[in-house]
Amino acid sequence: MEDRVEKLKSLSALYNNAEFFTKDPVVFPKIFSEKYIRGEATLQDVEIAGILSSHLAWGRREMIFNNCEKMFCEMNWQPLQYVMGGIYRNDPVSLHRTIKWSDFARICENLRLFYSQEHSLENFSPSYVRTNIFGSKPDPNAANKKIHMFRRWMVRNDGIVDLGVWKNSKPADLVIPLDVHVHRSALEMGITTRKSADFKTAMEITEYLRKIFPSDPCVGDFALFAFAATSSRKIG
Repeated sequence: MEDRVEKLKSLSALYNNAEFFTKDPVVFPKIFSEKYIRGEATLQDVEIAGILSSHLAWGRREMIFNNCEKMFCEMNWQPLQYVMGGIYRNDPVSLHRTIKWSDFARICENLRLFYSQEHSLENFSPSYVRTNIFGSKPDPNAANKKIHMFRRWMVRNDGIVDLGVWKNSKPADLVIPLDVHVHRSALEMGITTRKSADFKTAMEITEYLRKIFPSDPCVGDFALFAFAATSSRKIG
């Protein structure tokens, strides 16, 4: 148990480092968060960049990065202006893996409708984002990895990898973004024994990490990411 805790602490400290994320989808919303801080972009630019980048965040990182770049070129690097303009690339050609440009257009239209009525996504639940922005069917058992990754980007505020632009939300309340790699790491480290990568498993892992990092459980996401990338050895 002690070895596991120390491993999580050391890996989190090591990999919560921008040098490991130069080809990661977080790069794109970070471009706009830095502009937002300088007064050159809006909070909505940051949110739209985060939503769309997180939606593409599955598969090989190099492919994700390249396809995110292609997507932002389509938007002329002006997410809010593009979304509110209402004219989107809308065809059956693949944007990223099974995600088509028509899927991208549908999300953009959902964002346009949202920002016609609301200022920010901050106070809206993951289930709302799942159904009203991404257009997926309701599923209370879903881990919603993309949405919780988006929320991690927007809320965590240590100024290293994540953006910290949502000021009314607490890192302590975040849920781990659970994908197959994080799930495998948690299984191998003995954090969970659950075989399903569902919301219950995500909460079990989050609660374990909260005991180690009470104010910021999702800093442990960096450790689980690192463990998946560097090791398959069980530790106790």
